[in-house]
Amino acid sequence: MEYIKSKENKLYKTIKKLKTRKYREKEKLFIAEGHKFLDFEKIPWAVLLRDGDDRYIEKAQRFSCPKYILSEALFNELSSQENSQGVILVYPMCETSIEAIGDNIVVLDRIQDPGNLGTIIRVADAAGYKDIVLLKGSVDVYNEKTVRSSMGSLFNMNFIYMEEDEIIKFMSEKSYKSTVTALREDAISYTEMTPGPKNAIIFGNEGQGVSEKIIEASDSKVIIPIYGSAESLNVAVASGIVLYKFRELLI
Repeated sequence: MEYIKSKENKLYKTIKKLKTRKYREKEKLFIAEGHKFLDFEKIPWAVLLRDGDDRYIEKAQRFSCPKYILSEALFNELSSQENSQGVILVYPMCETSIEAIGDNIVVLDRIQDPGNLGTIIRVADAAGYKDIVLLKGSVDVYNEKTVRSSMGSLFNMNFIYMEEDEIIKFMSEKSYKSTVTALREDAISYTEMTPGPKNAIIFGNEGQGVSEKIIEASDSKVIIPIYGSAESLNVAVASGIVLYKFRELLI
């Protein structure tokens, strides 16, 4: 393993830049922190371990990619966690393909919170959905908090990026039945959803919900009844309720 002791090290400077979305998109690489990411079969681009912490050296050795030891000070500059486990992996971004998109997709309209996005990815994966369409204005899938919250599920998903007009046209041309979560008088309970042969389930921005344009173009509007005093549900929680119910109806 190579030791990196200076912040002027070229590779170190490259990895540090990956903390910005612009550079991640340019290099097609992202940071994943925590020992869990040593368990996936996908081969990382590089593994970085904190000097003095030997817990994960054996696991790291199974990868054919370069492995580096960093001083605690340098490691802490890269870490985004208060109590880091001492391991950071750099992965290539997942391959995506609109040609591979399936019959049941999840559409996210301007989700802003990286933790929410990561949780939705994890829920969608658990419920058997493989395709997530992210509309312009959504937080980056490869934001470090999103990656961490997904708990590795982002490796199992096909991410497609579209503009608002693109997804409306796509759903129409490809005959997707669109079901949107919306607080509308004509919305039905999520328990009364009726799937079609092909389906798009749409969730919106934490504060504003799904855009008016998409709501108007949708085939069905659904709500989750609130029986207590809460004003609303977190979008990640709502996605879990709706996606699992929809999966039940598909079976």
